[in-house]
Amino acid sequence: MTDRQNRRVLVTGMGCVSGLGRGVAANWQRLRDGDGAIRPLVPPAPSGIAAWIEGGPGDSARFAGIDAQRLRRLGRLDPISAFAIEAALEAVADAGLPEHPSLAHLTAILLGCGSGGNATIDAGYERLFGRDEARVHPQSIPSSMITAPAAHIAILLGVHGPVFTLSSACASSAHALGEAMHMIRSGRVDVVIAGGAEACLTRGSMAGWQSLGVLAPDTCRPFSRDRGGMVLGEGAAVLVLESERHALARGAHVYGELAGYGATSDASHITAPNTAGIAAALRTAHEDAGTAFDVPALISAHGTGTALNDVAETTALHEVYAADLPRHRVIATKSAHGHMIGATGAMEFLLGMVALNEGVAPPILNYLGADPDCELPLVLERENISPDVLISSSFAFGGLNAVLVGKRA
Repeated sequence: MTDRQNRRVLVTGMGCVSGLGRGVAANWQRLRDGDGAIRPLVPPAPSGIAAWIEGGPGDSARFAGIDAQRLRRLGRLDPISAFAIEAALEAVADAGLPEHPSLAHLTAILLGCGSGGNATIDAGYERLFGRDEARVHPQSIPSSMITAPAAHIAILLGVHGPVFTLSSACASSAHALGEAMHMIRSGRVDVVIAGGAEACLTRGSMAGWQSLGVLAPDTCRPFSRDRGGMVLGEGAAVLVLESERHALARGAHVYGELAGYGATSDASHITAPNTAGIAAALRTAHEDAGTAFDVPALISAHGTGTALNDVAETTALHEVYAADLPRHRVIATKSAHGHMIGATGAMEFLLGMVALNEGVAPPILNYLGADPDCELPLVLERENISPDVLISSSFAFGGLNAVLVGKRA
């Protein structure tokens, strides 16, 4: 590779919204303190529980400082776009980039979304099939399309570079961050606003998940005995990634480095995970980052709390790290913010980078005791830690795997 292709990719801004709260500080405080967001839905839905956002998708007050004319161009916002915008504006402000000339021509936007505007789709079907009306809202298509969140952010920020959406189910935003890293390494752009969003806590979406038989009746218990399945969440997580040259030239604050990325396909089953594919993604990410397997790391596990996934992930971790596994610490933040589907990979990477910088590993919640098939060095109480490396994993339906390696600044 040339020096240009090898250049480091730094994390200079972060923003998020989830059931844990609005903004990185609020999310981190609750996660660190072991205060989860999983609770009964209001109003009740088929599954009864989720990690939902208090106050919903917010309002125009959250877009303070944005040009009114650009706001009007957005049209009707589905919650998925509102969440994405909220997280992106926080990340860009955190990076010190609002109104920066780089946004216009040297910046890309790459978002991961598992599905589009579920609320808009539900509302349209309710009008068509529930009330037997002939028409739906005229902005149903632009509001519900899976590319809407990325496009809305571009309109608000005046980004004219490459803007697109990547969809790979539960690995969507992890893939988005990894591909964004390669865009910067290759020299296509200097900055990428990357992450993911999801707003799937609608009646139609949740009925589908319930019918699939993977939702827990009580809460999410990653790697625990008597775990009952996953719990859905909603929200968005967005990071600003920059080339080292660009970040240092403008004096940006640096949280760390996105140093490696591994992506694989199981090519075996549409819902059942494959240990070999997971292990291959882990190895590829380590190789890309140049990080040895015995270097102590904070492992942010996919940890859905389902019977099959947790065992497959445990087996892969033992296969990859072998005798070095006890050197690492394993967290599973879905036990706090739920499974945010397309947004979850970015959310877990973001929180993992905060954990590295704070030197604190947040606890896995709702644990009932050891499962002999899931023996891992789990963080069950808040711990002070010293690793400089984060391994953040996302394994999606379809056998689509993405692993990210982060390094503390």
